[in-house]
Amino acid sequence: MIICLCDKWLPQHKGYLIDLYNKAYGIFPSFSPLNLEFTPSSYITDNFSNCFSFNLVNKKEKEKEKRQSQELNEIVPGLSSLPSMALVVTDASIKNNIAVSILHIHIANLSLTKIVHHAAFISSTEAELFAIRCSINQACIKENISKIIIITDSIHMAKKIFDSKLHPFQTHTSAILSELHRFFNVNQRNSIEFWECPSHLKWRFHYEVDKDSKSFNSTPSFSCKISSYYCKKTDSDDIINQWKMTFQALDRKGNYFLDLVDDNLNIIEPVYTKWDPWLQVFGHSNLLCAHTMRAITNHAPIGEYQLRFFPKEDFKYPCSNYPMESRRYILHEYRRFNGYWNPRRDSLNYFIMFLIANPLAFAFADN
Repeated sequence: MIICLCDKWLPQHKGYLIDLYNKAYGIFPSFSPLNLEFTPSSYITDNFSNCFSFNLVNKKEKEKEKRQSQELNEIVPGLSSLPSMALVVTDASIKNNIAVSILHIHIANLSLTKIVHHAAFISSTEAELFAIRCSINQACIKENISKIIIITDSIHMAKKIFDSKLHPFQTHTSAILSELHRFFNVNQRNSIEFWECPSHLKWRFHYEVDKDSKSFNSTPSFSCKISSYYCKKTDSDDIINQWKMTFQALDRKGNYFLDLVDDNLNIIEPVYTKWDPWLQVFGHSNLLCAHTMRAITNHAPIGEYQLRFFPKEDFKYPCSNYPMESRRYILHEYRRFNGYWNPRRDSLNYFIMFLIANPLAFAFADN
């Protein structure tokens, strides 16, 4: 993660950033880079590449989501016909800083097994990975199990298990990989499948686990430490929130910054991750990106900009009915740019449609 801070803001927070790594109340997991599971000769991705697989959902295509539900339904009848298969459904949630990791284990001829773990002051990411870790552990210790199917809405965390690069969760992943090594070594026909099941699909088995995780209430009766990842995440969130507050201040983002709203009519806020709400709609085109940035910041070849920065220079406005070419006039009233019309020009999607339909708006003559 890279956070870019302006030079006026950084000095007063310099000490705060350093203090992030000096908190005495955090639990800092130890991890050895020489761990057997992460040595090149022991990579599970090399030795057992055919023993694990991932089934993901394309969230942008509704038809594929429906197909995923159908394929998940087709797995269920196999529980009765394949006693060697374990179907494990996992979920995690956080309420009042208490994380709940829960899993349901379905095996033919055995009653449903429910396992719940809770911990205070850990991140949802850690709770999700811990749920997957417990799932694999519990399935592997069952007798005569040769196939494990993990159903989770956190498939990105399942992929972390097989990531040999350095990341904060390697204490968990090393334990999982050790368990899988033993499971695959027993019989190289043993396999594990990870299936993504977003909560909004409300697939029956995952829906029950999701409902259990959200309804579980726990108040720890012992003093709690804070995980290092949670510690860093909360401090990072504080910095980002202050960054957003700084951005909203007019003297920081500029008096002429154009606030746009999303589909829910909420003002779009800056984010630090890749493909933020702005770039998602115009990042595919350099030319469109340039026009959009000129319009949003009001740094464009229009009379309003020229009057601010070059007041002594003469400039002609092509429309004789209006004294000055302003951004608002171009967006809402100027008939020359009327290739697309919608009154909600403050909506990001409609704003971009206007720029696409009117490529000369906010453009230099040589564009």
